Amino acid sequence: MDLQDNASGGNELGNFLRSRRAALDPHQVGLPDDGRPRRVPGLRREELAQLGHVSIDYIVRLEQGRTRRVSRPVLDALADALQLAPDERAYLFTVADVTPSAPTPRPGGQQVDPHLQQLLSTMHDIPAMVLNRRMDVLAWNRGAAALLADFGALAPAERNLIRLTFLDDAYRALYADWPRAARECVAVLRMEAGRHPKDQALATLIGELSLRDPDFRTWWAGHRVRGPRRLAKTYLHPVAGSITLDVQQFSVDTQPDQQLVAYTAPPDSPSQEALRFLLQWAARPDRANDSPATQDNHRRK
Repeated sequence: MDLQDNASGGNELGNFLRSRRAALDPHQVGLPDDGRPRRVPGLRREELAQLGHVSIDYIVRLEQGRTRRVSRPVLDALADALQLAPDERAYLFTVADVTPSAPTPRPGGQQVDPHLQQLLSTMHDIPAMVLNRRMDVLAWNRGAAALLADFGALAPAERNLIRLTFLDDAYRALYADWPRAARECVAVLRMEAGRHPKDQALATLIGELSLRDPDFRTWWAGHRVRGPRRLAKTYLHPVAGSITLDVQQFSVDTQPDQQLVAYTAPPDSPSQEALRFLLQWAARPDRANDSPATQDNHRRK
C-alpha cells in the first residue's frame, strides 16, 4: 500500500488542495465580500475555480480524487491562485504525478561511507551527523551526542530526530520553542511522504506518531510542507545553557538519500562560547559518546 493511501486516504492531491484553499483568506486574493455566509474557512470551490481559470466541476473532481493526473499549466494556475510557497508548489507537482516518484533506495542507503565517517570524526569543533530522508540518525560525532542526545545509548529504531522530538521528554525539553521546531519536523516529513509514497518505513513512523501524539495528528492534517534549508535553532541545554546555532544541511553525492547536518554558532557570539564550552566538556575522557564507527576511527589514530 502506498504511503499516501496510509496517511491521506489515497487522495493526497485533493486533501492538499482543500487544506490550502481553507488556509487562504479571500481578502488576500482581492475577492470582494459578497455578503453570503461562509460555511467553511478560506476560499470556496467556485472562487478557486475562478482564480485558477478552470471549471468548478474540475475542482470538485480534483478534490474528490476522481482526477489524478493534471497538466502543468493547470497546476501552475492553481498554485498561483492558492499563493503557494515554493516548497508547497513543488509538493503540489509531486503528489499530482507530474514528476516521477523518486526510486526507493536500496538497503545499502543506510550505510555511511567510511570517508564520511572519517570527516565526522575530524569535525572536533562542529557537532555533526548523517541523516537519511526520514531523519534517522545514521552516524554522529561526539559534539552531536553532547548537544542533542546520547545516540549510542538508543536502540537503532529510536535514533530518529522526528520521533525523539515528539516522543522523548528530554529531547523535547532541549527546544526553546518546541512547537515551532515540531511543526517544522512535520512539514519536512510531509514533503518526504509526497516524494516517496511507497516508503513503508516512513509510513510506519507517521503511523506511530499519529497514534501516540495529538499535536502530530493535528499538524499532519494541516498539510504544511517544507524542503531542506538553512535555519537557526535555540536550545536550552542542561550543560551549555541557552545556545542558538545555525543548522546547515549538505547533500551526500555518493548517497542521494543521505545528508550531512552541521551545527555552527555565529562568530564571537555568546552561543559560540557556549558551544566551545560544551565541546570541551564532551571531550573529557568519560564522555566518549561517538557512534561506534566514529569511535573506531579515533582508535586508529
